Amino acid sequence: MGKKILLNRMKRNPFFMVGGILAIVIVILCFTSPLFVQFDAEANTLGEKLLKPEGFSNGLYGHVFGTDQMGRDVMTRLLIGGRYSLSIAFVVVVLQAIIGTVLGIVAGYFGKAVDTIIMRICDVFLAIPNLILAIAIMAVLGSKISNLIAVLVFSGWVNYCKVIRNNVRVIKNQEFIHASRVLGAGHLHIMFRQIFPNVTTNLIIIGSQKVGQTILVEAALSFLSLGIQPPTPSWGNMISNGRTFLMVNPWLVLVPGIALMLTVLAFNFLGDGLRDVLDPKRIS
Repeated sequence: MGKKILLNRMKRNPFFMVGGILAIVIVILCFTSPLFVQFDAEANTLGEKLLKPEGFSNGLYGHVFGTDQMGRDVMTRLLIGGRYSLSIAFVVVVLQAIIGTVLGIVAGYFGKAVDTIIMRICDVFLAIPNLILAIAIMAVLGSKISNLIAVLVFSGWVNYCKVIRNNVRVIKNQEFIHASRVLGAGHLHIMFRQIFPNVTTNLIIIGSQKVGQTILVEAALSFLSLGIQPPTPSWGNMISNGRTFLMVNPWLVLVPGIALMLTVLAFNFLGDGLRDVLDPKRIS
């Protein structure tokens, strides 16, 4: 696919444009936040607790989104918490993609008993809802970020594996693969030098969609006190801590809730847009 055609598809796809722009803005704001935030995200200032949002009337030196019950600036915690959530999501998605891709290529390429074993393992994971599995494991292992990443990776690689396996089953029967075998190419060379480049499109699409899903699961676990633990900020634990004050200080829930909604929506839109943009069967 030519670069010009690809760029034209991007420009004409509203899901890609909206999702891409929103995702870029959110990522930039969260990861550059240490450069401009004026408050400590974890330091308590009880004399300033539950201050109402000031907007930008005092610039970045004011409490733009107010303060929480411990006197901590909500905007600072929102941005720092977003950085944690996005960092975890990116690491998890990369590890999920590596595990799922390797197993998917192996299952699709070798078939027979290898394929059967890997697919039955996938079926076992698919039979258990990801969130329920994550809650059960975190309750046993404890609430550490390393455990959180391991749980999210452990419960989310199956989609990659199933999709990649189906693609490989089609690609391995094409002429250029038969030619490589005749010329004496080894299994590893065929799997990772010839088949893998032909499944990267699906990897990109699934990965972009998985970022939003992972952020949502991480927020749910943090909300249940099984993910990132206070005083370290997370959108999930910010919503959990603010729900007690929902009727009198709604910004404590609305601000992280809206941020979570927009972030998940952005990456879902981006994934849908990429699926349309990268689909070779779509008319240019």
